[in-house]
Amino acid sequence: MNSAIPAKPKYSPLCLLFDCDGTLVDSEVLLAEVMGDILPEFSLPFSAQQYMDEFRGVRFQTIVQTLESRFQPLAEGAFAKLEASMRARMEARMRSELVAIPGIPAALDQLSDHPKAVVSNGPEPKIRCALESTALGHHFEDRLFSAYTLNVWKPDPALYRKAAVAMGYAPQSCVVIDDAAVGVEAGLAAGMHVIHLNHFPDEEVTPEGATGIQHASELPAAIARLTAQATA
Repeated sequence: MNSAIPAKPKYSPLCLLFDCDGTLVDSEVLLAEVMGDILPEFSLPFSAQQYMDEFRGVRFQTIVQTLESRFQPLAEGAFAKLEASMRARMEARMRSELVAIPGIPAALDQLSDHPKAVVSNGPEPKIRCALESTALGHHFEDRLFSAYTLNVWKPDPALYRKAAVAMGYAPQSCVVIDDAAVGVEAGLAAGMHVIHLNHFPDEEVTPEGATGIQHASELPAAIARLTAQATA
């Protein structure tokens, strides 16, 4: 009888799926200000604070449709002009002002052994602009998953599930890192580990089933705990 203890199979690290705006890059205030400027130009009352309070992480078209239902519909063909103008203004602000979320560059360096991807409700050119402007692109290369490309938006869990399939990982081997409620909801519904980067702990509650952190410097330790649980 062979009493030797079989070798433990080599463990593949957890796959990290990062949201972009508000998680990797500090773009939410810029976006709020751009929307607060441009939406009233199209006769849709809106403020930067309203974006932060009600619409953080939500698809732009959904925001516009919500405002149309509250106030008045846009003229025929106006949405395309509105979105193009908003994207152009946002890119200009990002190129000149965007910075990484504090603690994210160091956290990504510490998590270099983990496969990583960006999974965003934004269009791919915006994701690339954000990563280029903050010098974070080398952590992700072309592992970018845009809702506009995959035609599914958070809080639909299918966006994160499609990213997991493309990365070659089962949902239970993925960790979603997201700051917005729609992303946290999507990650939990996808059956993934979720880390909620909660920038507003006095106002927002991390949902049951997710791990809440308040600063990106806490991320490596949180990932280490999840990895230990997965390999126990």
